[in-house]
Amino acid sequence: MKYRPFGKTGWNVSALGFGAMRLPVTDGRDGGPAVDEKESIRMIRAAIDGGVNYVDTAYPYHGGVSETVVGKALADGYRSRVRLATKSPVWLIQKSGDFDRFLNEQLSRLGTDRIDYYLLHALDQTRWEKTVLRHGLLDKGEKAVADGRIGALGFSFHDGFETFMRILDGYDRWGMCQIQYNYLDIENQAGTRGLREAAKRGLPVVVMEPLLGGRLARPPVKIRTMMDARPVRRSPAEWALTWLWDQPEVSTVLSGMSAMPEVIDNLAVAGRCEPGMLGGAERDWIGSVRQAYRECAPIPCTNCGYCMPCPHGVLIPANFGLYNDMFMHENPGAPRFSYANFFPDAGKASVCAQCGECLDKCPQKIDIPGWMPKVHEGLAGK
Repeated sequence: MKYRPFGKTGWNVSALGFGAMRLPVTDGRDGGPAVDEKESIRMIRAAIDGGVNYVDTAYPYHGGVSETVVGKALADGYRSRVRLATKSPVWLIQKSGDFDRFLNEQLSRLGTDRIDYYLLHALDQTRWEKTVLRHGLLDKGEKAVADGRIGALGFSFHDGFETFMRILDGYDRWGMCQIQYNYLDIENQAGTRGLREAAKRGLPVVVMEPLLGGRLARPPVKIRTMMDARPVRRSPAEWALTWLWDQPEVSTVLSGMSAMPEVIDNLAVAGRCEPGMLGGAERDWIGSVRQAYRECAPIPCTNCGYCMPCPHGVLIPANFGLYNDMFMHENPGAPRFSYANFFPDAGKASVCAQCGECLDKCPQKIDIPGWMPKVHEGLAGK
């Protein structure tokens, strides 16, 4: 295992972190999926035995079961070998006492008296302003640090760069941040700019969705053909992970592993990756892969943001991005899941009032109002 500085904390983190959002499942008693507890524990412990020292979970993962399973996996001496991260369900906090109520419940689930990194989960502008600031969650986090229940307060993020900077600059005691980042998301959400801004402040940056929910591990035929033609043979997943580990600003990369072969493969790849290992030609080639993905997209949106803000609140580039994802990755499931579960209702394509104000602003001359009903129908699965 390779280790990297965790920001300016003085601690070195394993290049690979274990993300417990996609644990293996079996058929439950009611016919629905249930976490395979025995196999999950075996996988988590195998990762730790292979050098992983960062384990990440969250309150809602697997309907709340993930934290319980992680707690069991960290018994028998494994807890002392890792730093543990979980997340506060910010969207469920309605009053000031909720923060501590959820935190104490999570400590119980995890079977520990301390969570090393406690993240405010999936922050965007609305949750930052209307929940975090309104209910004083930063002060409550500081009190939990002071009484030893958490080691440091952090946040995970799903919004645009400007909001990322507002949150980054809105509190001077962040212990870490977690962003969605991969070779396709260099301009989406926090993007490369956000990664570098956080690292410049000495803040540890944990990367989630390095494979876009597995989509980059299963590229369309056109992309796979490009990869197969390279003289240096790497699997699609290895290309994506290597691109991340090539960047020194990345502290650790979380992989949501669902099967033991994935643990074994990821440990092997993590053991041969270093910052700066890719040459300029390889980085340029990954840029050409990114462009090939974009050419698979039906809407020629470049995410420039000139169309924003929409007077009715539609998040135009984000809607287009999810819709294009369905075609780029030949997989409608993941974008539809994101649209249904993480996308704010007030920003969905269905809110478009067909006012046309965006038309003159778009440098690509996209018929934005014409696309919006199609986008909603596609992402809503209609």
